[in-house]
Amino acid sequence: MEVTCLLLLALIPFYCRGQGVYAPAQAQIVHAGQACVVKEDNISERVYTIREGDTLMLQCLVTGHPRPQVRWTKTAGSASDKFQETSVFNETLRIERIARTQGGRYYCKAENGVGVPAIKSIRVDVQYLDEPVLTVHQTVSDVRGNFYQEKTVFLRCTVNSNPPARFIWKRGSDTLSHSQDNGVDIYEPLYTQGETKVLKLKNLRPQDYASYTCQVSVRNVCGIPDKAITFRLTNTTAPPALKLSVNETLVVNPGENVTVQCLLTGGDPLPQLQWSHGPGPLPLGAVAQGGTLSIPSVQARDSGYYNCTATNNVGNPAKKTVNLLVRSMKNATFQITPDVIKESENIQLGQDLKLSCHVDAVPQEKVTYQWFKNGKPARMSKRLLVTRNDPELPAVTSSLELIDLHFSDYGTYLCMASFPGAPVPDLSVEVNISSETVPPTISVPKGRALVTVREGSPAELQCEVRGKPRPPVLWSRVDKEAALLPSGLPLEETPDGKLRLERVSRDMSGTYRCQTARYNGFNVRPREAQVQLNVQFPPEVEPSSQDVRQALGRPVLLRCSLLRGSPQRITSAVWRFKGQLLPPPPVVPAAEAPDHAELHLDAVTRDSSGSYECSVSNDVGSATCLFQVSAKAYSPEFYFDTPNPTRSHKLSKNYSYVLQWTQREPDAVDPVLNYRLSVRQLNQHNAVVKAIPVRRVEKGQLLEYILTDLRVPHSYEVRLTPYTTFGAGDMASRIIHYTEPINSPNLSDNTCHFEDEKICGYTQDLTDNFDWTRQNALTQNPKRSPNTGPPTDISGTPEGYYMFIETSRPRELGDRARLVSPLYNASAKFYCVSFFYHMYGKHIGSLNLLVRSRNKGALDTHAWSLSGNKGNVWQQAHVPINPSGPFQIIFEGVRGSGYLGDIAIDDVTLKKGECPRKQMDPNKVVVMPSSGAPCQSSPQLWGPMAIFLLALQR
Repeated sequence: MEVTCLLLLALIPFYCRGQGVYAPAQAQIVHAGQACVVKEDNISERVYTIREGDTLMLQCLVTGHPRPQVRWTKTAGSASDKFQETSVFNETLRIERIARTQGGRYYCKAENGVGVPAIKSIRVDVQYLDEPVLTVHQTVSDVRGNFYQEKTVFLRCTVNSNPPARFIWKRGSDTLSHSQDNGVDIYEPLYTQGETKVLKLKNLRPQDYASYTCQVSVRNVCGIPDKAITFRLTNTTAPPALKLSVNETLVVNPGENVTVQCLLTGGDPLPQLQWSHGPGPLPLGAVAQGGTLSIPSVQARDSGYYNCTATNNVGNPAKKTVNLLVRSMKNATFQITPDVIKESENIQLGQDLKLSCHVDAVPQEKVTYQWFKNGKPARMSKRLLVTRNDPELPAVTSSLELIDLHFSDYGTYLCMASFPGAPVPDLSVEVNISSETVPPTISVPKGRALVTVREGSPAELQCEVRGKPRPPVLWSRVDKEAALLPSGLPLEETPDGKLRLERVSRDMSGTYRCQTARYNGFNVRPREAQVQLNVQFPPEVEPSSQDVRQALGRPVLLRCSLLRGSPQRITSAVWRFKGQLLPPPPVVPAAEAPDHAELHLDAVTRDSSGSYECSVSNDVGSATCLFQVSAKAYSPEFYFDTPNPTRSHKLSKNYSYVLQWTQREPDAVDPVLNYRLSVRQLNQHNAVVKAIPVRRVEKGQLLEYILTDLRVPHSYEVRLTPYTTFGAGDMASRIIHYTEPINSPNLSDNTCHFEDEKICGYTQDLTDNFDWTRQNALTQNPKRSPNTGPPTDISGTPEGYYMFIETSRPRELGDRARLVSPLYNASAKFYCVSFFYHMYGKHIGSLNLLVRSRNKGALDTHAWSLSGNKGNVWQQAHVPINPSGPFQIIFEGVRGSGYLGDIAIDDVTLKKGECPRKQMDPNKVVVMPSSGAPCQSSPQLWGPMAIFLLALQR
């Protein structure tokens, strides 16, 4: 039957220290993820170098109490100091597949309300290398009076990269250099985008007709490989040339099928052809195949410039453009202009009068206009003139001028615009000239100058126009110069003078201007009026939610304040306690309309504690303030800056943890009497609970409790709840993790179980043949060699880690793996190194312990050595050392004659003083089961008798 190990939590006596530990935030940025290198640049700023497409990971390590909140922001780069709109509120900033545009300076801001925030920054330099682009250009010049021509060819290689790329030019497989070939010159031109190197072939020679390769490199920074591009130069190499099958301006009728061919007339290598349209993409249904562009059933919206471009990286691209014009007409308008010379705004007999007509057409200059009077063509005379392209009016506008207006000139005039011979419908506009034709006036109907509506409702603003003819009305905002209308336009035309708004919002409040247009009516100074829109909305209050703490028996004042609203007043305030209506407060006169509502509680009791709700109304809507009134204590504030909170134990796979905290605002409520501590191993259901009594707790006082018998390497959830005479307060929780000690040895035992990835600060030696490996029974290779190596660590649990050397291929006889400890400062004459080793297999080599002295350079001294098969058991060794100065210890595993030679170590302890006289403790020899199953302890072994026996053994 399988027996499960039972975890017991030993709670040792509680104590506290009276010291103020509130401290401002401190921050430090560390890197992780796939950084290529972190270096210091010329101005002593941290630079994080990373390859484009890799994962950026920055961590902001903070100290300070209470625990600081972290916010990450970024500048766009050296050209901008503005923060991005988005921020990351997390201690770890992670960006998957980072792009070059995400380089720049990153800021970590840590603040906890004590002192000033801490701000640290690091510059992220994103490295990349694009594919190079190679283009060829040539010049031809006459020399010596046209006796011969000199031809020079330039091969230009351009690439975008960071850091700057290095260029290598090759002809065939030979690297080129102008120092080795007088016909070659390599230089960097000025004023080019990206990085460019030019290979100049002077006075082209027969041997210059060859294949040329431009190789670019960033010297393998971040593992970015070199890239290259090759071009074959021949005596037929030439830039592209084009011609079109149609004229550069093509005018067609709507509905026709349009086909344009772009024909290559030169170019080697064979150029690539591409069609584009401006503005916007090619029309829907258009087909570009090779050099042929087809547009079926063309419409007016398809008008525009169509570009055919040919490229072959020789010379400049060839480009031909077709201006496609699809005949169309729209927006026929007219204007009545009274006598300009006499500055008149009315039509008067004996004065001049001008009627103008305009349409928006494509092509504009092909439009013809014809004037009619009373249904008959207007007959030109000395007093009736037709002009075109009046400089005071839009282009291609027809005007009918009436000189010295007579009564007989009154009538109905019609202007007709047309495309002669084209299937485009004519457009016409009609205007009546009589004694009743008068300029417009505009006004706001009575009672409509102020429009009041509720937010979310529709609104209609109205202006009335009188006159004959009546022009359209143009609407705009008055009080906000840069503001747009709700439609998103600065100006909006309404034919009936009504501006209709759907679902108005509070930002639409303000003054609106209505004015007459100068078209489809008199061409005179616009008439205008104004309408005020008032959008009413419910009140906004503060606090929306508030936690009110007070000691039992003390009074409390609750206030709900009006921040904004329309109308800006409180018409009613209703208070509720736990959902039940409270008596209304005293009535305030209307003239003294308050901007807040208050509720007085004479004393906080258990019965009066709970949720209070204040509902404030302004006749449009209501808003609510919520108050949670109680006498319960605030939550504890865990202290995260405890130095070395983890303590490991040599004789067991247990560790202890120093838990520290302060009490938030202890004077706000009744004194804390005790704390309820709950400790639960993660992924387990049962928790150990303990009540911890305390004396009076003051603000900033650091409280401490030591948790013992925590199992390596498990993590635990700790919950801490304060209790007062009122009862339970707010609970705080945190997760504590086991971390290996990496500090120098002191009088207390420091045992490294290798349970943490940092392996207590040990490092792999860079001068050996291979590395030590960290693993446990769960991470072992299932195909590993049998009959060698341990099945579990010294504790016998499958989760426990140990260090070992793997001696299978490609390892050879005599290969060495070295594991080096941190550097220790010698503060005692003698030290004892204790560790467990496992040397099982018929090909076992040697396990050596060396001491590296750092007094005068690095000197390695053998302190202990063991060779050969020692059986499938964990055994303990105690090695005395007496370093003369700063030192490190080194575990050296040496491969034997075959693959059955895995060696393992575990539970390394460095202790001041002499070693035990008895070098081998029989109680610490652990025999490993042949089946490979880990040893499991019976729960009874953790009872009082086991503790008593352990004390006797010591």
